[in-house]
Amino acid sequence: MGAQPPTSEKPLVLLPATPAFTPTLFTIKQVRDERPGRPAVAWLLPATPPVAASPARAVELQGGTEAALRQFVARTLPARPARYGVTMRVRECRVQETAVGTNQAAGQISLHLAFDWVNPEGRTITLTEYRGGARYLRPLANRAVVEPTLRQALVGSLAYFNTWLTRAAAHDVRLATAVHPTFRYYTRQTEPDTVFYDPARPLTWADFTGQPRPKGRYAASVFPSFAYQGRPRVVNGVIELDMILKIFVVRSSSWVDAGQQTAEHLNHEQRHFDIVRLVAERFRRKATPDSLTVEDYNSILQLQYLKSFTEMNHIQEQYDAETHGSPLAQERWNRRIDEELRQYGIIP
Repeated sequence: MGAQPPTSEKPLVLLPATPAFTPTLFTIKQVRDERPGRPAVAWLLPATPPVAASPARAVELQGGTEAALRQFVARTLPARPARYGVTMRVRECRVQETAVGTNQAAGQISLHLAFDWVNPEGRTITLTEYRGGARYLRPLANRAVVEPTLRQALVGSLAYFNTWLTRAAAHDVRLATAVHPTFRYYTRQTEPDTVFYDPARPLTWADFTGQPRPKGRYAASVFPSFAYQGRPRVVNGVIELDMILKIFVVRSSSWVDAGQQTAEHLNHEQRHFDIVRLVAERFRRKATPDSLTVEDYNSILQLQYLKSFTEMNHIQEQYDAETHGSPLAQERWNRRIDEELRQYGIIP
């Protein structure tokens, strides 16, 4: 039904309630009436029989539905600092009476509410919806039960949301307000064909198990790289992102020509490995809580990783170009790499 013209029916005065719970995670910041046409809340039978000849009449909440519900929420759940400021959208709020016999009215209360939250990135999220209601039976001459039943139905909807939010906040990623990454480097030597970077375990010639390539510019070659894995979990409204960084060399892709297993050549290949460790460290330092958003932290990390991967390849090419056939250039790179490794606390 659409909006009704004013009637002489006395409006319902919705009183505040005393809920059996105290919300600690949320406060209702806004109440919006989104019912189509915004009809009267209640359709009540008149006090005078015969009922069959007198259809239910529109009865509004005092002050209008939106204002009355906003006042009810404000008085029932006084505003306090909370993690989530929520908008309650009223999709349905209706009291409908039908006749029972000649002198009684049966009431059916129907509620449909939606609870929204605007996350730190400004995106509105519908967290959950509530559908419920209540029933009552009253004498035609006495409407005293109508308002308390509606009041308790509304309190039930707020109790439902409080319970839902308390449970969901522990694991629902949509409710996260920030991302907190922590990083650790994988150093266990658990895979037979892979060497993981460990400052205490440098490369040895035994790690070069690949077949030598046809004669070319280089006496040996190693192909280090790095990857990351993220394991998110929500703790107290924060995405705790456990990041595992793996800097590695694949043994079967690394090779050395016969008779070229010198300390100088091994140092050159080790420095390729060190460069990847430095690039991974710079990648780690870019992934700060301020740089990661709740909604897009995965794509932000992927983009930073691709940029770091490009940086790694560029530095490796520059390193080879400058050091090939030049012991002095090699020594300069040795000093530069060691200085950065110390700067980041990777080596003492």
